[in-house]
Amino acid sequence: MVLTWPVVAAVLCGALLHAGWNAVVKSSSDKALDTAVIHTMASLVALPLVLAVGLPNPSAWPYILASVTIHIGYYIALVGAYQHGELGLTYPLMRGTAPLLVALSAAATVGETPSPLAWAGVLAVSCGVLALGLSRHAMDSPRAVAFALANAVVIALYTVVDALGTRASGDALQYVAALFALEGWPFGLLVLARRGWGRAWPYARQRAPVALVGACASLASYGIALWAMTRAPVATIAALRETSVLFAALLGTWLLKEAFTLRRAFGTAVIVAGVMALRLG
Repeated sequence: MVLTWPVVAAVLCGALLHAGWNAVVKSSSDKALDTAVIHTMASLVALPLVLAVGLPNPSAWPYILASVTIHIGYYIALVGAYQHGELGLTYPLMRGTAPLLVALSAAATVGETPSPLAWAGVLAVSCGVLALGLSRHAMDSPRAVAFALANAVVIALYTVVDALGTRASGDALQYVAALFALEGWPFGLLVLARRGWGRAWPYARQRAPVALVGACASLASYGIALWAMTRAPVATIAALRETSVLFAALLGTWLLKEAFTLRRAFGTAVIVAGVMALRLG
């Protein structure tokens, strides 16, 4: 498997979509409810897609069910991070640590060992991503940091599970459609039980147009990533996908009025160098 420029371009587009729906959640007044609305709506969007493309192979279903369970933890940690810290801090911490964990486990889980240059790319992307997020304000938000780092482990876990599941399925579109048709409901119902129908329904109805955009972005972003993992090494795609942090930093600056400092500019340059190393590796 080789990382080609078309795959790079596709993953970068997916990274932009991923940063977009995370910015939507971070900008909302109720982050748990917004996350629930977006991904419940994503499940509804995925249902006709399942009817159109069909179900994945039976061998993929254990991975899908495991991923659905893991994603409950992902949403809980995501909401916790965004409740206690700004997008520019928590998003890089979550996304920057995960590729290292994926790369370290790739040999044992998917039978892939990154080349020395690919390792350099993974490390550069991760360090650049962390440079975008780490600051003196990190020490002022210990709970946000704890949630973000815990979520990095969860992200690495579902990345490996879904990479194996997609390859077992043999069809990335079938796999991601089935996964999204199922994975939004558990967290949505959990939040509904805590918020109550009287509060959840008016909020969901008000946020529906934005949530639909976020739902489509989430589905497309992860679908692109899983497809790319059938074309290139998992650790490489996991690292490349985290260039979404660049887009998150820009969105945080533009939409949420967060500062874009010299440190973030340096982190951006390191990430770009890492992407080039990944492509050449």
